Amino acid sequence: MTETLSKKPFILAVDPQEPPAGLAGAVVAIGNFDGIHRGHLAVIRRAEALAAKLGKPCAVLTFEPHPADFFRGERTVFRLTPLKDKAKTLEYLGLDGIIVVAFNAELAGMTAETFVTDILLRRLDVSAVVAGYDFHFGAKRQGTPDFLKDSGRRHGFQVDIVERVASDLAGSDEAASSTATRLALEAGDVDHAAHLLGHPFTITGPVLHGQALGRQLGFPTANLKPEGNCRLRHGVYAVRVRIDSAEILLDGIANYGRRPTVDDDGIPLLEIFLLDYSGDLYGKSLEVSFVAFIRGEEKFPSLDALKAQIAADVAQAHALLAPPQEAKHRADTKAQ
Repeated sequence: MTETLSKKPFILAVDPQEPPAGLAGAVVAIGNFDGIHRGHLAVIRRAEALAAKLGKPCAVLTFEPHPADFFRGERTVFRLTPLKDKAKTLEYLGLDGIIVVAFNAELAGMTAETFVTDILLRRLDVSAVVAGYDFHFGAKRQGTPDFLKDSGRRHGFQVDIVERVASDLAGSDEAASSTATRLALEAGDVDHAAHLLGHPFTITGPVLHGQALGRQLGFPTANLKPEGNCRLRHGVYAVRVRIDSAEILLDGIANYGRRPTVDDDGIPLLEIFLLDYSGDLYGKSLEVSFVAFIRGEEKFPSLDALKAQIAADVAQAHALLAPPQEAKHRADTKAQ
């Protein structure tokens, strides 16, 4: 999902009370942008084009916490892109910055008109707003795309509403959707999630020290602790991994879950074994992209049984991640 990293400084403005330096008069793409799927990307690209035309900065305007977490309780929503990952992706995409407005009781009760005059105009001084066809804002979701366009005419800023975007390039009837993506990931269907997003689902984070059990079994793993609201199906996956934002992607296998054979302590971890790699990963940051589901998490009767299954999983990951010609060669060899 990443593109060439922009060389201009990226601005993170958290709950600004006046136009942030470097983003005053910006064209803003507005929404939650969780997952930054095809529909989100269409809104962002439309905002970039308008910003280039107007000669203005381009930024995303989003909200923290997620509105559903505010109304229904912390960690209600399975976040596809926590704020740090969202900001990093937007920087890769070449935007000038991200503006994060606090979603609190004041904002939840704010009328749509006040949102326009206080947030968009007084605090941000926007020159234009780009939003999706289903974007609503203000108390009781009274602010509609038509209301936003009318507000732009009355207050002197441009508004562009982006039409519904299909979940694939073939024009599928299914809309690009964060909700549908979450459901796919909860079922372990990372292939369909990638289809909906337009890129593989990715978890990022620093490598943590673990129990070194993987090393004892002959498969040393790097451990990451995903966000507490991650509801990816527990199990084993073929993955591709980037180390410290390097250009090269490495093949790997990952287990997400509670490790029932060895401790089952209730704290899910993501354990990654890199295929054909040796080196110390402690202190490094990994971007783990999920390519294929291999199997669900299981409790094995012994460590020897677990070790044998891991070896089989590694062989399957090699096959799943192999380039097409190599995969065909392996299949032909196996058939002989």
